[in-house]
Amino acid sequence: MTTTHARHASRQRALLTAGTGIVAVLGLSLAMTSAATAQPAAAAASTTVTPAGHGFTATLSGKATFKAGSVTVSCTVSSSSGQVPAAPGNHNPAGPVSSSTTPATYSSCTTSMPGVSASVSTSGAWGVAMQNGAPVTAGLTIPVGGFVLKTSGLASCTVTAAPTSAATVNGTWTNGAPSTLGFTNAQVPVKVTGGFGCPTSATSSTFNAVYRVADTTDPASQITVTG
Repeated sequence: MTTTHARHASRQRALLTAGTGIVAVLGLSLAMTSAATAQPAAAAASTTVTPAGHGFTATLSGKATFKAGSVTVSCTVSSSSGQVPAAPGNHNPAGPVSSSTTPATYSSCTTSMPGVSASVSTSGAWGVAMQNGAPVTAGLTIPVGGFVLKTSGLASCTVTAAPTSAATVNGTWTNGAPSTLGFTNAQVPVKVTGGFGCPTSATSSTFNAVYRVADTTDPASQITVTG
């Protein structure tokens, strides 16, 4: 009896020890996971856009393309203008520098569909936010319904960008003479309406374009983004 009781007690102690070890390991794993999950996101780099207070114009280089479903629209003329915030607003120690711009205009547009022409109208308060980094990034904000593309001819379609809320189109900024703002396969939420030939199932459009940005206050200067 005594021997059996001693063996039973010994087995209980062994199970308890093993169980405690398993709980400890699980506790450590959970603690490490929680700690990793709770780590704050890295702070955004400081951004400075110069020259402070200068006006600028962004002019399309080449062509801008919008693709929704199987339909591609290309425009060869586009521009927008704005102003770098005056100091100290042209500097943000931990994030982007934002400024309002005129709605980008688009003309001389053609489509990939024979017998179909296209036109673009824009409206509302547009804006751009520059964030220093590697690379320097730029977010172009389109207000609700601020971009409407219409086709006519064999297919009558209406493509509305940012149909329910303002949308940000992500691009890349490159300092230079002149500096450039490029969009490569940038996604833009859209709503497409129309009849036969219209890509009504499409919910996003792919946007490609490169803009040359010129300083209109002092043409000898360049708009630059640094830290």
